[in-house]
Amino acid sequence: MSLSNKVINTAKKILPSPFAIAILLTLATALLAWLLTEPATNNPKNHLLQIAQHWEKGFWELLQFTMQMILILVLGHVLALSKPIDALIKSILKLCKNTATAAFTVTLFTITLAFINWGLGLVFGAILARKLGEYAKQKSIPLNYPLIGAAAYAGLMVWHGGFSGSAPLIIANEGHFLADKMGVIPIDQTILSPMNIFASLCLFIGLPTIMYFMGKRSKTADYTLPTTEWEDVSIQKIEGAEKLDHSRIVAWTIGGLFLIIGLIKAGEAGGFFKAISLNFINFMLFTLGLLFHGSIHKFSQATQKAIGGSTGIMLQFPLYAGIMGIMKYSGLINVFSDFFVQNSTAFTFPFFTFISAGIVNVFVPSGGGQWAVQGPIIVEAAQQLDIPMAKCVMALAYGDQLTNMLQPFWALPLLGITGLKANEILPYTLVLFLAGLLIFTITLAIF
Repeated sequence: MSLSNKVINTAKKILPSPFAIAILLTLATALLAWLLTEPATNNPKNHLLQIAQHWEKGFWELLQFTMQMILILVLGHVLALSKPIDALIKSILKLCKNTATAAFTVTLFTITLAFINWGLGLVFGAILARKLGEYAKQKSIPLNYPLIGAAAYAGLMVWHGGFSGSAPLIIANEGHFLADKMGVIPIDQTILSPMNIFASLCLFIGLPTIMYFMGKRSKTADYTLPTTEWEDVSIQKIEGAEKLDHSRIVAWTIGGLFLIIGLIKAGEAGGFFKAISLNFINFMLFTLGLLFHGSIHKFSQATQKAIGGSTGIMLQFPLYAGIMGIMKYSGLINVFSDFFVQNSTAFTFPFFTFISAGIVNVFVPSGGGQWAVQGPIIVEAAQQLDIPMAKCVMALAYGDQLTNMLQPFWALPLLGITGLKANEILPYTLVLFLAGLLIFTITLAIF
């Protein structure tokens, strides 16, 4: 048995489920907060109670975000079940002759879409991996399905340096919450900077290539896809008002009106890329899903099929919101960041920002949320050390996206769609993590 297979087999045995990981991270965060932070009162006995209250306070702070993520998963799945998208995916599947070419293809398409928008890349990658699993079974193509699942998750390695990166987009907006301290930094200094273009090109070349060679060396095995069939009642006699649910005219009229509203919204924002947000994406996914399915009935049936994959998000996002609450309200985030700041120089601070962002992302797996709690510390330290602010922001972005390869939080939609388990894909994403660590370290050193 090769060393890589030994590592993969060992990882599968010791890695728990995503829900168990969320519980363990919650306990670990609470313990660190108890050890490293001070209680708000002079009574140390109340410290654990205060930490529990921080957790409970944070527990409810991502409800809107949780609903947005459930919708982006379900509506993205619904869109992928439509005939036009299914035809596109089938044309991509023809490029997948074996595990190696499949891993290369899925990785390339996933990171390309994720660079444009992380939500689209995540959902499309998951659907592509699932369809590839079905295609391989139909064609009797030997496939390492977990490796393909990991390939579909690779987009989370590039997203924060792309056009939907939270921190770069936030600081490019007039009146953002740190504008009085750092001003407004346009994306030509962050996302479109020579440093980020270099890092992104390395990722676009390196990640698909690595997955290709992993596919050539990996073993194939049988796998089981989740059952998501529903009873189609379209053959029943349609009478009265039920005809509206099956009418193309009704679906296309409603969808057309929604599309016009979406285009107006994009125009008001100054273009499609500037209009991109979770709400905008979900609105357009809803619109395109209705248009592509061609009837309310088919749209509803596809939704019933897709909604089961959102269970993990519904159950686990509140736990991570609680972890964010502990980090933010106990001051633990400041403890982590201050440690790196106090031990930094002008040359080493971007590296420490990169490392600290990667650590914090394990506990606070939200790019926007991470910038909200870590951004003020980075801005103050960068000013004291006279370091270009844009570089520090991108260092945070690189650290955030790097440890996504170890943190199963964002893999939940993919796991729900593909039927894979976290411990099946994490051994492969660990390899991507190591590659990204090298690429980002070299990038920060060169620039």
